[in-house]
Amino acid sequence: MSVRTEKVGNLIKEEVGQLIERDYRTAEMGFMTVTKVSMSPDLRLARIYVSVFGEPKIKERTLFLLNEAKKDIRQFIGAKVRLKFTPEIAFFLDDTMDYVANIEQLLKKTHTDNGGSHEGSEDDGE
Repeated sequence: MSVRTEKVGNLIKEEVGQLIERDYRTAEMGFMTVTKVSMSPDLRLARIYVSVFGEPKIKERTLFLLNEAKKDIRQFIGAKVRLKFTPEIAFFLDDTMDYVANIEQLLKKTHTDNGGSHEGSEDDGE
């Protein structure tokens, strides 16, 4: 990723994050955060990743509502970010936090299954 695509992605992430926080906080949508924006090399496509707190049903509903509002969000980006072309946008769920929680749960289970200690290791310190 070039420096320019990274800078444009970060700028779009910041602007869309503020827009969502200000205008798209409703009871229908879960608590969401823009976690990452990946730009295509030609800056014509922005992949916007959002993390949504809540049940899977709420996550799906939130993604659906964001996709319904794509046109307005794209117009907002065009007004805030000066580019030759306003990029097309696509929203994706960022499930990194779910993945981390699952790994933590597995580690806790493994730790509990092993008795929580390392009785098998006999290190006399020699």
